[in-house]
Amino acid sequence: MNQKRTFGSILTILGIVGIIYGALGFLHMAGVSLSKVNSIVPFAVGLIFFFAGINLVKATGDRA
Repeated sequence: MNQKRTFGSILTILGIVGIIYGALGFLHMAGVSLSKVNSIVPFAVGLIFFFAGINLVKATGDRA
């Protein structure tokens, strides 16, 4: 597997984790105690990581 695709996969996974953490903080679930304003930050960073990872995986071509 290509290094760019690996990094894109890692970014995507980190983005998913950030989105879930931000959503749990917004809903005050699972012991995550963030205010509604503070939960926007991990959610936004998660979205950025998620879309950057997806675009990196899509834009990288396979070489056989």
